[in-house]
Amino acid sequence: MNHYETLFVVKPTLTQEEIVSQIEKVKAVLEKEGAELLATQDMGMRKLAYSVEKHNRGYYTVLYFNAKGDVIAELERNIRNNEDIIKFLTIKYTKMKEVAHFNKLVDTANKKGKTEAAAEVAETAAETVAETVTETVVAAEEQTEA
Repeated sequence: MNHYETLFVVKPTLTQEEIVSQIEKVKAVLEKEGAELLATQDMGMRKLAYSVEKHNRGYYTVLYFNAKGDVIAELERNIRNNEDIIKFLTIKYTKMKEVAHFNKLVDTANKKGKTEAAAEVAETAAETVAETVTETVVAAEEQTEA
């Protein structure tokens, strides 16, 4: 199996749910074709170097995966047929130095994903604590008024 990286840009006019849906569609094609998805890196909304289909921005996502060569043709066919993906690029890593760099990219993407997940959990916990404190203060104020 070969090491691949596919970057694709989704139209900026889509809602967050639609963007996630488009990313899941690409992942589903890889899964269906028997590729091993190693990491996903959502780079978010970014400015394009030049306008594409009258869009100056796009939502960037990078997928790192292992697959056989024939999987790429099917993946790119599906991406080309998807009107919501405006650009894509697939890179194959073959040389030892390239594969070592690929492994570093996968590790970085996985660590970044874990860090973002941890930050999200911490944010949710902070909101819960803030709501609890507010409820406690309101209840205390009601008791003093009564």
